[in-house]
Amino acid sequence: MTTAYDTQKIFSVLPHRYPFIFVDRVLEVIPNEKIVTLKNVSINEPFFQGHFPHKPIMPGVLIIEGMVQSGALLLYETLPDVDKNQVCFAGIDGARFRNPVLPGDQLIFRVEIRKRRPGVIKMSGNAFVEKNRVAQAKLMALIGGDQ
Repeated sequence: MTTAYDTQKIFSVLPHRYPFIFVDRVLEVIPNEKIVTLKNVSINEPFFQGHFPHKPIMPGVLIIEGMVQSGALLLYETLPDVDKNQVCFAGIDGARFRNPVLPGDQLIFRVEIRKRRPGVIKMSGNAFVEKNRVAQAKLMALIGGDQ
């Protein structure tokens, strides 16, 4: 099991930067198995200005993006010999949104590897606020080759 890591380690792996980074901390990672990450949702997030001004709700697509970024961190730990530029998000299935994510929430992403084939990894992603699942999706990544 790899120990948790902070924002600086996340920045060394992911190319994303503010305002498009949706992982603040890695809480747990077990290569080839799962990752648990955290995103603190602040009222200062730029998307709340337009989504929605009188009732701020985190856009579902950004919750999915947090799952994808968490999955990328898991793949970084799982495939240490693969150039991180050779990993590409390739698909999403079965996305469901159960409850809104609001300013002040702490969003926990849990992404697990479900299936591995040469060049393809399928994962399941879940997002929680407290113990309530707020979103879920199946994710797919392509590894290596020309994307």
